[in-house]
Parts: sequence; structure tokens; C-alpha cells
Amino acid sequence: MNFDFNDDQHEIKRTARDLLTKRSTWERVRAAAEGGHYDTELWSELCELGWPGIAISDDHGGQGLGVVELVILLEELGFACAATPFLGTALAGLAIQSAGSPDQQSRWLPGLSGGQLRGALGAPGLIVDGEGADVLVLLTPDGLRLLDGATAAAAGVDAIDPTRRHACVSDAAAAAGEPLPGDDELALDLGRTAVSAELVGISQRALEMGVAYVKDRRQFGTPVGAFQAVAHRCAQMLRDTEMARSATYHAAWAADAEPERLAEAAGVAKAAASDAGREVTSSSIQVHGGIGFTWEADVHWLFKRAQIDAALLGGAGAQRGRLARMAAARLSGTRA
Repeated sequence: MNFDFNDDQHEIKRTARDLLTKRSTWERVRAAAEGGHYDTELWSELCELGWPGIAISDDHGGQGLGVVELVILLEELGFACAATPFLGTALAGLAIQSAGSPDQQSRWLPGLSGGQLRGALGAPGLIVDGEGADVLVLLTPDGLRLLDGATAAAAGVDAIDPTRRHACVSDAAAAAGEPLPGDDELALDLGRTAVSAELVGISQRALEMGVAYVKDRRQFGTPVGAFQAVAHRCAQMLRDTEMARSATYHAAWAADAEPERLAEAAGVAKAAASDAGREVTSSSIQVHGGIGFTWEADVHWLFKRAQIDAALLGGAGAQRGRLARMAAARLSGTRA
């Protein structure tokens, strides 16, 4: 059995890495974050390539590929820490496609898939990519609700991650939104898989930056990476990243091939990726030593993005609690 990507998927990954290496340098990430805006030039290029619609049905103007292909792009965008509204747009598109009504799908998906419209998803108090979004998908006690961005009265929020533009709306405004009539949990599990992929990319970049630094930095004439405590920290970073990657790839496969297994797979992926995102970025700052805590060290952008991604759609603890309820329900023969 082949667990690897196919040739087309490898080409998508290679193309994404090459493009983002050139277009999303740390200088551009920093300029966007400090200027309080997205990298509009990069976003336009991604839209021209059809990236926002990669997992949207071709009936709605998308490329009609799968969650695996979306996960490949999100991992690379996380690796680059790209300052674009891609994640929020992708999450809104997944939610509307999987749980929206035909009218909601026909109204929003063509624009989201082509990048003419921007989307966002989150809780009313913190909506990732919500500032300036055209459509908001909100998590409320009564399920997912959809708000037209033109009338949502969303206010900008200064969150820990300045590479994105976040927003909030009142609970009353969220409750007044249109319900998505489909399967909320399916939509959320697709979203958890997508967020996990970005966390994998963030973790991989933080790992590589940390390892590169400890190979170069010398103390007493010896690379600090040769010291056992540092080497063990780097090994733990690698383990956490690979665990998150394996779990996320499995969830993406389940979404496309065996959706009935997605709920459990997405929960495992989000728990592993949330832990990895926080632990690996924190460890990377640690192995950088004193310079790791300075504004000039780019690793802090990864750390900050990981904090919000780790909590988005439920953190590691929430996912493990949900997995425990699934297991208990399976043993008792009831539904979780």
C-alpha cells in the first residue's frame, strides 16, 4: 500500500514551496504585520492560480480537487507564515460547501473559490481573517451561522498574531445570522483538518529554523546543537512535528476517501497539531537562546500564529475530551 502523495500532489507541493519561498519572505511577512495589512500582491497571485478554490466543487467555480490537496497548500502557507486571508477563506468555503443550503452555496462559493470574495470562520469573539471579510461563518451555541460581511458590523481585533486581520461581532449579531442547515460537525471536522495542516507547516518551519541556528551558534568552540540538552529538545520538536503531520495527512485522506472516519481522525489531528504548534515554536525560541526573545528574530511570528491556530475550533484538550466521548459512546453502543 502506498501512503505517499501521488505525482500530481507532489507537484502541487513543490510548486507551492517554490512560489512561497520567493513571494513570502520574512521581510514581506514583517512588512504586512507591522503595517497592519495583508500582502495583497501575494493574495492576488494565489487567487490567479485558483488556490482558494482547490477543494471547492467545479460546479461552484472551484478546481474540484480534495481536502488532501488543500492540506498540502495550507501546510506550505503555514511554513511560509504567509500574510494572506487564505485560511479564513478556505474554512468558510469548506463550511458552506459541506453544510450550507443550495442558495448559500450558489451565492458565496463561486466568489470564494475565485478569490473575488473573502471568507472567515470563528467564534463571535475572535474571527480569524474576519476584518474586511465578505462572509462570516460563526460558531454559536445553536450551531453554525452565516453573516453577510456587509451587514455584520464586524469590528477589528488586535490579536496576538498580527500577520492576520481578526475581528469580532456581538453575540446578538451572530445569533441573528442564517443557520447552515447541513451537518455542522462535518463542516467543523473539515475545518479542524485544515487548521491542523497549517500548524504542521508552522511547526516544520520552527523546527528547521531552530536546528539551523544550533548548528551555527557556537559556545566554547562547539556548536550548541552538540550539547545533549539542546539535541534532546530538537529531537522532541521533530517527534511532535511528525506526529502532527501523520495525523493530519490521515484526516485529510479520511475526508476524501472515508468520511465516516473523519470525526475521529480530525480530532486526533487537531489535538496533535495544536500541541505541536505550541510546543515546537516555543522550543525553537528556547534553542535560539537570548536572541529568540527579540523582535528581530523571525521565529516569533510562527509562535504567535500557532497560539491562535492551536485554539481555533477547539484546542488539544477539547479534542481529547471529544475523542473520549466518542470512545465511550462506541463501547456503550450509543452515539457521542
